[in-house]
Amino acid sequence: MKVLLLKDVYKLGRAGDIKKVADGYGRNFLLPQGLAVLATSGALKQTDQIRQQAAITRAVLNKELSGVAEILSKLTLTFPAKAGETGKLYGSITPQMIVDAIQEKVGVEIDRRQMDSEPIRTLGEHKVNVRLTVDLTPEMTIVVHREGEVLDLESAEETEADEQEAAEEETAEAEGEVTAEVAETPEAETETME
Repeated sequence: MKVLLLKDVYKLGRAGDIKKVADGYGRNFLLPQGLAVLATSGALKQTDQIRQQAAITRAVLNKELSGVAEILSKLTLTFPAKAGETGKLYGSITPQMIVDAIQEKVGVEIDRRQMDSEPIRTLGEHKVNVRLTVDLTPEMTIVVHREGEVLDLESAEETEADEQEAAEEETAEAEGEVTAEVAETPEAETETME
């Protein structure tokens, strides 16, 4: 079945595109939801108009949601969870739990189907994408830690920064020693030659 998309459809195409889809997908989902129409000769004449309108609405949506995207990209959510010795969770952190935490922390309402993630089943830091629009998908950080453990993100970041600075200083010192040895070597050779 050939359809003309009226709206952007995730993983299918943008508004104004002509796509060949399975009959059931078109008949049972795209057409009833108003996301597409059958690709008839009359509908095909409207392709350019649909693309122009979609580009305008897409630009407006991207402009409105760019502030939300910026907030979400800087957001770090922490979830305490019970876990085994290997780091596997007893249960999981679902997209709905993430959406609820976003709404509680920031006040932004997002649908769970906009989350590009499977349920999280391990301890640690995970990156999750949020599909606000077709073009706008900020990446946020989810940290899952054991229940009862105190997690201090700021101190962890400070220790990482301190470790990096110490490593850079060691590298600089090692380079300084190498250059000092190189500088000493020619002098020693010139003294022996005389």
